[in-house]
Amino acid sequence: MNNNQKITLALTAIVIALAAVGYGAYQLGARKSVVAVASTAPAGKKPLYWHDPMVPGQRFDKPGKSPFMDMQLVPVYAQEGSSGGDDDGVNVSISPRVEQNLGVRTATVTRGKLASGFSAVGNVAFNDRDVALVQARSSGFVERLYARAPLDPVRKGQALAEVYVPDWVAAQEEFLAARAMAGSDTAGLVDGARQRMRLAGMSEGQIHGVESTGKVQARLTIVAPISGVIAELGAREGLTMGMGAPLFRINGLSTVWVNAEVPENMLAQLRPGDAVEAQAQAVPGSVFKGKVSAILPEVNPTTRTATARIELANPGGKLLPGMFASVTFGAQRGADVLQVPSAAVIQTGTRSVVMLAQAGGKFKPVDVETGSEGNGLTEIRKGLSEGQQVVISAQFLIDSEASLTGTVTRMGGMDKMDGMQKMDGMQMKPAAPAAVASHHAEGKVEQIGKDSITISHGPIASLQWGPMTMGFKLPPTGLPANIKVGTQVAFDIKKGERGFDIITIAASKATSMDGMKMPMAMPGASK
Repeated sequence: MNNNQKITLALTAIVIALAAVGYGAYQLGARKSVVAVASTAPAGKKPLYWHDPMVPGQRFDKPGKSPFMDMQLVPVYAQEGSSGGDDDGVNVSISPRVEQNLGVRTATVTRGKLASGFSAVGNVAFNDRDVALVQARSSGFVERLYARAPLDPVRKGQALAEVYVPDWVAAQEEFLAARAMAGSDTAGLVDGARQRMRLAGMSEGQIHGVESTGKVQARLTIVAPISGVIAELGAREGLTMGMGAPLFRINGLSTVWVNAEVPENMLAQLRPGDAVEAQAQAVPGSVFKGKVSAILPEVNPTTRTATARIELANPGGKLLPGMFASVTFGAQRGADVLQVPSAAVIQTGTRSVVMLAQAGGKFKPVDVETGSEGNGLTEIRKGLSEGQQVVISAQFLIDSEASLTGTVTRMGGMDKMDGMQKMDGMQMKPAAPAAVASHHAEGKVEQIGKDSITISHGPIASLQWGPMTMGFKLPPTGLPANIKVGTQVAFDIKKGERGFDIITIAASKATSMDGMKMPMAMPGASK
């Protein structure tokens, strides 16, 4: 064996020895990391669940390897003093001083009738049930017209028109002739003549006028049967009217309708007969009371609303058809229900959660099933009991600490809030930069990109991470020149806005030694 072969064998042996030492150190570090992670577990406590620290929202009910990263799942334990068992058993503890600083207020869960009040808008319209139609009961002529234009206001008994009806004149003459006849058997004739005037279309007032005066009334006056406005005018002076021809249509204004547009999801809270209050911008300061007359059986496919017909009293005729009105439905009905202030309910999109206040400054998130709302109160169908206390202010701050997905408690004077604000007595102050933790690791460079580097690193005990391969953002100063793909490196990381960033990185001692020995072998190779 010549010298070159001996040198080659020696170098190969050295490289194998260094690789074995590095692998042994790697395995030893992994075991120490596992021991360190296990040592952080609270004595005698069972994990609530396991998760991947890089994807904390995903939980697992047993240990194992993360499906997202090349690492082991990390157990999460309940805070001391919590019941521990499931998510709902984890409490968030806050010191009284911090609780006062946050302005935490609570309310009692009560039982009572929930006011199903809500508002809608609508337009005022004539009450079509308050209508009088004046028709010609016999053929004749309109000789004089007193109400000359549509929408003219009229009063009950007011003269509308003066007409000449030949059939009425003949009936009057027959009646007066029958009454003038002597004899005891003329009473039937008189009654028959009176009945003929009724059949001809004369009103009782007109018949009474003929009887009292004893003269034929050639021209008779038609009067308004109700007060209101003339909605339709079919009579004109000189008009030849036929039997049954409409002369006047009068709409009353003592009551009006408001056709309110009610969203279809509120229809279940509405019943005919419910009390209603309405206000109109045209009549500021006035409140009009009424009731729901009917809910029309049709939903507008465009606006997804149904029309609620509301009948309102209209004293003084202040409300006019076409006015815009705001309607408030405020009826109370049904059985007593549990209710809490609506501000206490946190809507997450898929869940409804309230923060339940417990003794000793502890707060517990509770899933609830909500019902209807009204007047700032929400019905609770499941999840709470009467007399319990719920948080109605600052619950979002408490819930952010419970984080709803993990309910991991980190409040009550802890110093582990990394990059967040710390609560110090009665004031909030930002965490000092020195409090931002860095974590040391060692590994092998797998890939170097333009702005990132991929490293297969060993366990990181301070983060409770197992061995895995992941990418990091390059340090601002760039990589040292001696770091390439395959280089063993030692580096420090800290949590950034989008993951973990490398603070410092350098080639490990094993790599440096390896680089130093290779030049020493080169001169021997030339011999």
